[in-house]
Amino acid sequence: MGKRKAASISGNPNQDLCDFLLELADYERNVSKNVFKYNAYRKAAGTLGALPERVKSGNEAKKLPGIGIKIAQKIDEFLETGKLKKLEDIKKDENNAVISLLARVSGIGPAKAKELVDAGIKTLEDLKKHQDKLTHHQKLGLKYFEDFEKKIPRAEIVQIEKILKNGIKELSNDYLVTICGSYRRGKEESGDIDVLITHPDYTSKIKDAKKKNISLKAIVECLEKKRLITDTISLGPTKFMGVCRLPEDKNKPFRRLDIRLTFHDQYYCAILYFTGSDLFNKNMRAHALEKKYTLNEYALKPLITEGCPGEGAKITCEEDIFKIIGLPYKDPKDRNI
Repeated sequence: MGKRKAASISGNPNQDLCDFLLELADYERNVSKNVFKYNAYRKAAGTLGALPERVKSGNEAKKLPGIGIKIAQKIDEFLETGKLKKLEDIKKDENNAVISLLARVSGIGPAKAKELVDAGIKTLEDLKKHQDKLTHHQKLGLKYFEDFEKKIPRAEIVQIEKILKNGIKELSNDYLVTICGSYRRGKEESGDIDVLITHPDYTSKIKDAKKKNISLKAIVECLEKKRLITDTISLGPTKFMGVCRLPEDKNKPFRRLDIRLTFHDQYYCAILYFTGSDLFNKNMRAHALEKKYTLNEYALKPLITEGCPGEGAKITCEEDIFKIIGLPYKDPKDRNI
């Protein structure tokens, strides 16, 4: 949804190791565009971040899931010298650092960041002078750059959730509203706010245009009236991307907010998907395939002859998905891998 940032885990005895792995991950995603290596570094950081004690050596780390020989060697090098040659070399190249910085602006991907650097833009100040090169989304990303960089404390999302739910209930009591992402996984901080909404009458089977007056536009307008939504990046029939802020506190930062309107019969597959983590989702999809099912954010379907998916299974809660593919249910707080 928004830009996912791997959350740092407070009280993590391997924080410095996780930090260098996440820096390497960012480099692979933004500069090298190597998604495989990006995922590998993220997974290794997730593994180390979940450990209760300090890793003593690369050899010890190698026994853990997601840590191979090369990452183990980097851990040894870091433990012995306190730094990493590969990271030092990356930082020496000024363009790498600038691409990584620009790619942190909401709406600017690695390709756009490189294009801007090639056009001579080296700082955020330069970028402010060349807003003609930016889309509406990227301009808002630049405008609120400092605020979007700040983590959102859990307590603030609880307040935002209250306003969201109360406002939407005014339109119809039957709307279901779930904030997903790291908030649902029980984290103390989040990078952005991902909201899924559905209504029992809004299903993939209903084809009439009215859909009982269920409209994302009406929901957004209602939240604008409540002064929660401050800016719109984009608004389509099923997806809103924008900016929000707690209305009663002008000192609070502006936050990235995504809202999706989902068919009721696809809601729980969507909740599973948008709760994450992305590595947890990857493992779930792989397990589903082993059991001859295909799983995505819309449906869980059995694979019938020649790998073609059949009719979607009836899903009434997340537990159904786990049960059908033969896995014990995992609470959202246990999906932080």
